[in-house]
Amino acid sequence: MPFNRKPQKFNAAIKTVEIGSGDKTVTLGGENVLPFYSFDGEIKNGPKVGVEITDLGLDHEIAGVKAYYEGAATIGEIAKKASEMEGADFVCLRLIGGDPNGENKPVEDLVAVAKEVADAIDTPLVVEGCKNVEKDSELLNKVAEALQGKNVLVMSAREENYKAVGAAAGLAYNQKVGAESAVDINLAKQLNVVMTQLGVKPESIVMNVGSAAVGYGYEYVVSTLDRIKAAALSQDDKMLQMPIITPVASETWSVKEAMATEEDSPEWGNQEVRGISMEIQTAAASLAAGSDAVILKHPQSVATISKMIKELI
Repeated sequence: MPFNRKPQKFNAAIKTVEIGSGDKTVTLGGENVLPFYSFDGEIKNGPKVGVEITDLGLDHEIAGVKAYYEGAATIGEIAKKASEMEGADFVCLRLIGGDPNGENKPVEDLVAVAKEVADAIDTPLVVEGCKNVEKDSELLNKVAEALQGKNVLVMSAREENYKAVGAAAGLAYNQKVGAESAVDINLAKQLNVVMTQLGVKPESIVMNVGSAAVGYGYEYVVSTLDRIKAAALSQDDKMLQMPIITPVASETWSVKEAMATEEDSPEWGNQEVRGISMEIQTAAASLAAGSDAVILKHPQSVATISKMIKELI
């Protein structure tokens, strides 16, 4: 007896959010099928890949990353090469130097960095803060103001500072807003609810529901992504229909498997190969579970994941 597969169709769809401007504008979301289920329906906007750079430059990066950016002396030149990386759809600037427990760079200096990066590239820009709630509230407000007209995605608006970041990025300066929660479907939904109650349009919100490197409790990340996508499509939950972006590089390159040198752990093999493997595996799993965009760092990871996306949609 032949098997007759019935397409799984949903009446609901993920909202579309545009970042950037001009010919290089990127559209996130819009799908009404499960991840990579192109056999059930057309996926008009496939998942996107971003390249992470930071205000700290390249000194702390692994050899393969440094080699790619060879000759780039300024943050603007680094950003330009990031935007030209094979498979790159957008650039993500992490302003980690603003951390009060780290270099504690002044807000004015970091805003200048963001402006230099934005002026150097023609691809969309995502800007992430330093993960300090108080510093980010001021920093991301100033960044949103300085980059008016660029249609950037400003991350991250969290439960503790969504009013400051959301009001600045999503309302005052007409940017897109990244709503960040900690791997919990209820927290993700609640943050979207209060953001929209603040006045931020759903079409201006991208969710960052959290991540982890594979092997580090990552199965909970996958289950959260799965549940969000299922609720958005099968239950038509409008407060979970925002596209999802997942920062992968910052998670995978900070675990011991990617950081331990070959001298310290010779049995683990080449350090760079390990890091690339962690990054690719985490990104692939995130996309298969429902993320609409991933942020990576290594050129090989970006090219590999971009190729995977093209092959599957």
